[in-house]
Amino acid sequence: MEHLDEISIEELQETLDNVEGKKPTKRLLAAIAYKNGVTQTELAGWYDTGRRTIYSWLKRLDTDEPLAKAVTDIKRTGRNRKPSEFQ
Repeated sequence: MEHLDEISIEELQETLDNVEGKKPTKRLLAAIAYKNGVTQTELAGWYDTGRRTIYSWLKRLDTDEPLAKAVTDIKRTGRNRKPSEFQ
């Protein structure tokens, strides 16, 4: 297994129990399946996404930061809305 060698399934499941949101949940479920022998290609089919996306999900867990933080996206503010004519 290329990814997640240092992370146990128990750690992933514990994080899954404590994380909120669809994306973090999906990423953790994919990681658990991967640890149980499901290939990246199969996961891409399950989640209707590309292999590269699955690779990115797994790669982001190979970090020193807590798993709950690793699966959560950074809040982005984006661009300000255009003012309406009334404003």
